[in-house]
Amino acid sequence: MSTTFHRGRRLRRTAGLRALAQETRLDPAQLVAPLFVRSGRQQHEPIASMPGQARLSPDLAAREAAALADLGVGSVLLFGIPDGKDAQGTSAWDPDGPVPAAIRRIKQEAPALTVWADVCLCEYTDHGHCGVLAGGEVVNDATLPLLARAAVAYAEAGADVIAPSDMMDGRVGVIRAALDAAGAADTVIVSYAAKYASAFYGPFRDAAGSTPRQGDRRAYQMDPPNVREAVREALADVAEGADMIMVKPGLPYLDVIRAVRERVDVPVAAYQVSGEFAMLHAAADRGWLDLPRAMRETCVALRRAGADLVITYFARDLATALATEAHGATTGVAR
Repeated sequence: MSTTFHRGRRLRRTAGLRALAQETRLDPAQLVAPLFVRSGRQQHEPIASMPGQARLSPDLAAREAAALADLGVGSVLLFGIPDGKDAQGTSAWDPDGPVPAAIRRIKQEAPALTVWADVCLCEYTDHGHCGVLAGGEVVNDATLPLLARAAVAYAEAGADVIAPSDMMDGRVGVIRAALDAAGAADTVIVSYAAKYASAFYGPFRDAAGSTPRQGDRRAYQMDPPNVREAVREALADVAEGADMIMVKPGLPYLDVIRAVRERVDVPVAAYQVSGEFAMLHAAADRGWLDLPRAMRETCVALRRAGADLVITYFARDLATALATEAHGATTGVAR
């Protein structure tokens, strides 16, 4: 038999050879773990649609953040669940609200961990939209100073990263100016530059209580068929001062991640959203797939598409698996 054909299997024959030839790698430092924060103490409310996730009071959020840091996870991303809501979402910038309180506690218990604070009004408004309403429509420019107030409150509490997810036009520039004026010029902005009006947000809205009471968000979140528009949004946000940009959701938009990665020079994050997380859990519960393998494979796919960072509810489990694998490699234990 001729031996002139390509023998690609040589580099796949053993775990060691596969590791040598691996093109895309995962590291816990590349992971961002979302946390839902509510007020109170010793509060742990499991989220039925998101297995293993819970609404945590600031003290327990800080404990979880410290555990994540011990596993090497690079960052946490905080979402607030306030005690009260109103038409303007004023509790979003309450300095004693759940997010500022959690930021302060996390910085005490895990000072080296990078803390992100999501900036949006949807969790804080009584109508569930991401901005203020007039005549039933979200008013872009009237929303911008409110987002800036929230961003400054989180930065003053100690957030390293501000992550506006509202999809209002011009918000990156307004937030940057507000942070600079408040003496927070070093605070990073990660913009949800390409956030699509997706069917995959259901479990998150259940967790955060942020489902709109009427209408939907298609007038300000992106239309799923569009990819060139995502590139325009990313470039615009970088021009306004974004230090990093994000594509959300992740797996249904791998092509968007790649397109954006090829056009911007700043880091790119991909958000593996609640619906992706819940979908994999549901399939695994039915015995239809191997959850640990699917968890890793999907996060590798996001990295392979071009994401420098992956925001995922699998962060703790994935970091644990990576740590176990690394320990096995250094001790000679078979993987």
